Amino acid sequence: MPTPELISPRSPRVAAAKRLARRNFRGKERRFIAEGPQAVREAVEHRVGGEATLTELFTTVEAAERYADIVDAARDAGARVHYADDEVLAEVSQTVTPQGLVGVCRFLDSPFEEILKARPKLVAVLAHVRDPGNAGTVLRCADAAGADAVVLTDASVDLYNPKSVRASVGSLFHLPVAVGVPVEQAVRGLRDAGVRILAADGAGEDDLDDELDAGTMGGPTAWIFGNEAWGLPDETRALADAVVRVPIHGKAESLNLATAAAVCLYASARAQRPRTPR
Repeated sequence: MPTPELISPRSPRVAAAKRLARRNFRGKERRFIAEGPQAVREAVEHRVGGEATLTELFTTVEAAERYADIVDAARDAGARVHYADDEVLAEVSQTVTPQGLVGVCRFLDSPFEEILKARPKLVAVLAHVRDPGNAGTVLRCADAAGADAVVLTDASVDLYNPKSVRASVGSLFHLPVAVGVPVEQAVRGLRDAGVRILAADGAGEDDLDDELDAGTMGGPTAWIFGNEAWGLPDETRALADAVVRVPIHGKAESLNLATAAAVCLYASARAQRPRTPR
């Protein structure tokens, strides 16, 4: 089989993909980068308005052979496949050691109104979260816990930051995510949809164990998670129906954002699941 022709490093397609490292270009083009076989596979299967989310794929010849099923599926979905050398992959990738597959994807965030219409039972609201790795990890936790949606407020990091996309490990493609929603609007909309609002805060007045023991967490719930360094501002805490702390039973000073989010989301998921007799 002849070696495929490699795309030139000076190609306009390479230049366009490189520009997506910058937020303003991502917003203008409504495109973002997804790297590695897991993310690209998820992007191939995902649809936005009936169209494939993945629009282009850059791959080395070696990666195309190793992940032939992904490359073939990308072609079948209508994505343009570009064979590239390591230099080009390094140019369009945002990682130090690219895994041989870099996809260009359409934005996939959902309107907040659509999330409300679906009557969600478990939602993670990221308010003032600035670290992209944390944002992606919380999204992954929400996906794993079976949450119905994630909301990033207008004060939070860009959903399509390459670090956020990588940290989500494909979960970005699994559940609806709304972006740029003011926290007051998010709380008001969710409460009107019958969702109880809980703010996660290490200094919260209510203990998560007590909430579970009291049986108050079985209904539709939205958790608000705040900034990594300074938590939730008073005005955001005041919006919640309760401010809940994760109990620290050992000597650790605190939990990081993603760990606390995982504990809270799984606590709600367990409380919402019907108990089956043994």
